Amino acid sequence: MKELLAYVAKNLVDHPDAVTVNQIDSDGETVLELHVAQEDMGKVIGRQGRIAKEIRTLIRSVAQRSGKKVFVEIVD
Repeated sequence: MKELLAYVAKNLVDHPDAVTVNQIDSDGETVLELHVAQEDMGKVIGRQGRIAKEIRTLIRSVAQRSGKKVFVEIVD
């Protein structure tokens, strides 16, 4: 999941070298924290959060196939 999220984010932003993903596992759930450059926050979030919502939907559906719960947080 971590690699998929990094791949998607790197293809959306202008500064792909600034993209990092941290994985936090707890109680059978996984939280993926996405960090991008400040200038690229708008590209990752999108208008009215549409792109962020689609990223979360994509990661959640892939995780569901393998029986896991994964959440995506976009952090400054």
